[in-house]
Amino acid sequence: MRACCCWGKGESVIHLASRPYRKPEWTMESEPYGNVDWCLRALAGAAEGFGQKSVGGLNGEIYHVTSLADQGPGTLREACKKKEPLWIVFEVSGIIHLETYCRVASYKTIDGRGQRVKLMGKGLQLKDCEHVIICNLEFEAGRGHDVDGIQMKPSSKHIWVDRCTLQDFDDGLIDITRKCTNITVSRCHFLKHDKTMLIGADPNHVEDRCIQVTIHHCWFDGTRQRHPRVRFGKVHLYNNYTRNWGIYAVCASVEAQILSQCNVYEAGTNRTAFEYYTEKAGDRDHPATGSIRSEGDAFLKGAIGEPRNPQAVFKPELFYPHWTLEPAGEALVKKICSIAGWQECVLPPDTPLH
Repeated sequence: MRACCCWGKGESVIHLASRPYRKPEWTMESEPYGNVDWCLRALAGAAEGFGQKSVGGLNGEIYHVTSLADQGPGTLREACKKKEPLWIVFEVSGIIHLETYCRVASYKTIDGRGQRVKLMGKGLQLKDCEHVIICNLEFEAGRGHDVDGIQMKPSSKHIWVDRCTLQDFDDGLIDITRKCTNITVSRCHFLKHDKTMLIGADPNHVEDRCIQVTIHHCWFDGTRQRHPRVRFGKVHLYNNYTRNWGIYAVCASVEAQILSQCNVYEAGTNRTAFEYYTEKAGDRDHPATGSIRSEGDAFLKGAIGEPRNPQAVFKPELFYPHWTLEPAGEALVKKICSIAGWQECVLPPDTPLH
């Protein structure tokens, strides 16, 4: 069912067809993650959505990045490759020029709070790992074939990416493929890019049916397409702001299930918010497209979002008990523009969680 939005001075009203949108009982109206900055490790296990179990380096020592060099003692790369759990913090601000992907091992938190650190040249690679938290970093100007800002493949799980700014990579900004699952992307700012976020590798990778991703409170700011593009997986989009896309906002390809809930879609020259591509899965005889269910979305400036086969889309409450949700209106847009992307904030003290 298509939503429309009417904004008056100081108020916002969302309608589903002719009926007011009713907030589901299991949601909350509050600031997302208002309780994660009181101490260093409060991020652990705090993600909403499918990445809810990610603990990162909760049980590890603190590793202090003291050098902006690509490799060597005191560098980010040195910390990320260690086998033991680590909570990685930065003692310096500036640009890290990566000559190759920086591969992140399991049970790591890369915590950019308290500094301003930008990764350039290449990005982070999450390969066969679990329990990784990436917080408050910038990614820009990644160059080379298959170079993404954050690349997840294969078989990585329990990942949370929060408060990052990503722009201008030769491939994707975030790619989630090859059986990666249980992932949350929140409060991120995406800009100056074409193929923003791919979920599901290609129609022959049928093992990607296991993919489960939550994307919320993100700002897709004039990026051209893939916000995201999904094959096979289950994706919950809520309280995101997508504006001025070039081709489409969200695309459901073969067997994808997408719940779009209380998002704001503001069209530019192209009005198509929801696109559907038909592809044949490698183990099927006939081609198929994906499904989108829209609940409480706001379509602005002529944006068109036509749901398809909504009854086939999963119910997120069967996978996690609650998430922070508010109506798609002017107040939400202002909030997202304020909280999405790298933030100037202090590094919290490492005090006990209990």
